[in-house]
Amino acid sequence: MLMKSLDRLEETLDMETAALMARDLSNLDEFNRRKSQCLLEISRIVRTAEISALDPKATKRLQNLQGKIEQNQDILRRHMHAVQEVASIISNAIQKAESDSTYSAHVAKAGYGA
Repeated sequence: MLMKSLDRLEETLDMETAALMARDLSNLDEFNRRKSQCLLEISRIVRTAEISALDPKATKRLQNLQGKIEQNQDILRRHMHAVQEVASIISNAIQKAESDSTYSAHVAKAGYGA
């Protein structure tokens, strides 16, 4: 049962990582839902299992999964950083436009300048 949950999580991580690398953000909600489901399953299994009794195959599998999680996390971090940069640029442009418009409109209404 643990291995099936790990299979599903690994498949989801692979799909999400590939989608992020292709800049396809259309299924992020679905990926998050699937990852949450897998992690819930795995946490339930681990709570009832004897962790020290894991066979070498399961241990190796968990190590490989850790690498995939780290890769996925790195790509997600880069995307979030890019989103933050774009949001900052847009925010600054809006603030500049509002500042210019507000001041210009105030001056024009008061009859100054022209």
